[in-house]
Amino acid sequence: MPARSGAPVPVLSIEVDDVDELYRRVKAAGHEIVYDLADEPWGVRRFFVRDPLGNIINILDHAA
Repeated sequence: MPARSGAPVPVLSIEVDDVDELYRRVKAAGHEIVYDLADEPWGVRRFFVRDPLGNIINILDHAA
């Protein structure tokens, strides 16, 4: 189900210390990026990835 912004709705959000590093690792491992890395206007940097069971996971960190 899409969110109002048109992005898919994740089932889980995980905050990490370095979203850019994790994004590089996830892409290098060949996982499906559902929503590309973006700086959101409400102060988070995030991307969505699909897990092996098909769930969409929101990976984020907060702007310093």
